[in-house]
Amino acid sequence: MSKRLAFVLLAVFTAGLSVNIHLVAWAAEKKPAAMKTWQIGTPIVNYWAGPPMTDAVAQQMADGGWNLVWCTEKELDVAERHGLRAMLQEGLLNPSSLDDPEKRAQLDALIDRVKGHPAMYSYHLRDEPNISGFPALGKLVEYLRQRDPAHMAYINLFPTYANNQQLGTQGDTVTAYKEYIRQYMEIVKPALISYDHYHFSASERSDEQFRGTPYFANGRDGGEYFLNLALIRQAAQEADVPFLNIVQACSWTPSMRVPNEDEMRFLVYTTLAYGGQGISYYVYCYPKHIGGIANPDGTPTVIYRALKTLNPEFVAIASQLQSLRSLGIFHLGMMPMGGEPLPANSAFTVDPPVAPLSYKPPEKMKGMVLGTFGTPGRPTHVLVVNLDYTQKMSTTVVGPGPLEVFDPRTGKWEPSRQGKRAPILLLPGGGKLLRVRP
Repeated sequence: MSKRLAFVLLAVFTAGLSVNIHLVAWAAEKKPAAMKTWQIGTPIVNYWAGPPMTDAVAQQMADGGWNLVWCTEKELDVAERHGLRAMLQEGLLNPSSLDDPEKRAQLDALIDRVKGHPAMYSYHLRDEPNISGFPALGKLVEYLRQRDPAHMAYINLFPTYANNQQLGTQGDTVTAYKEYIRQYMEIVKPALISYDHYHFSASERSDEQFRGTPYFANGRDGGEYFLNLALIRQAAQEADVPFLNIVQACSWTPSMRVPNEDEMRFLVYTTLAYGGQGISYYVYCYPKHIGGIANPDGTPTVIYRALKTLNPEFVAIASQLQSLRSLGIFHLGMMPMGGEPLPANSAFTVDPPVAPLSYKPPEKMKGMVLGTFGTPGRPTHVLVVNLDYTQKMSTTVVGPGPLEVFDPRTGKWEPSRQGKRAPILLLPGGGKLLRVRP
């Protein structure tokens, strides 16, 4: 080959390579970036029924450890100013909007306006739907997912004590509720499961006695709280999605009592033990509701002051567990509906052992619950909760290796001085997270 021919061929090859490089670069520029899909991020602390989102309200919520607030489109900027995530409430977020071309266009315009807002986190769709509404809700959830995959479509479900007519299913409590959840997961395909369950009832009192009473300390407890947790946990695990528990923080009728600080701690820590990544409180502030988180004039209640400590604890512990799988949930002492006893070969145990106790709802629970976490076949973490919200409890946790105890106030792990054994003190209704030293 002559030098001239070689030079010509080299020039042609180089030119072709340059064209290819530019074509690839052009194609990369023109190809749209992959759209971000919703992730839970920081574990959720929310509420139900709150006041309009002003700067004062937002600051109170941020100071108290809430991180997801209810907003209209006009209030998104308020949430952003205070570092809060927003759950959008708008009338267009309704399945009927998809059937009306004009409303669909308005919905599309709404989505386009809000989806890039820094505070935007989720769309609020519906509270406690019957299964007859699942097909329409499923279409709306999918529509929002296609238009804006970065933000969750939020729906809240009935509790186990809803009747067959409310659920739209038939059978006893477990049968009807399992079918309700099955159809919801199959038809709606949510990114998160949310449900409410209100556990604390009151002694018989007249309306006049009820007015002005701060709370009823001698009330009764519901019998299906742990059953509901167990069924929701199972559904969440099967679908590989997180779940959120809406718990009681007020009274709205003489038959329900306002929980005290220890009872709120019980609700927070049992939700964590079952693997919950979100908690919400009914209510923040609402007419004809006693208790709650704020008074009608906006001043914080006793419950606000309790949750100001418990909310950061929930986020700290749930964050430690977020990358792990909930492997087991075991009850020691009283055995509630839906509960499972600690197996003989459990990786984590307590010393001294807790003897079985008879349990007849609405009797108050006594004993402990152990929630184990890790990877399949390898439990590395355990959350131990005192189910007696009336008194403290001391125990020693025994693990498969040297143990560390998590301090949610500092976010630090402290090694046990006794290796595989770790003495702990549990507040009424409180818990401790431990792990095998990595």
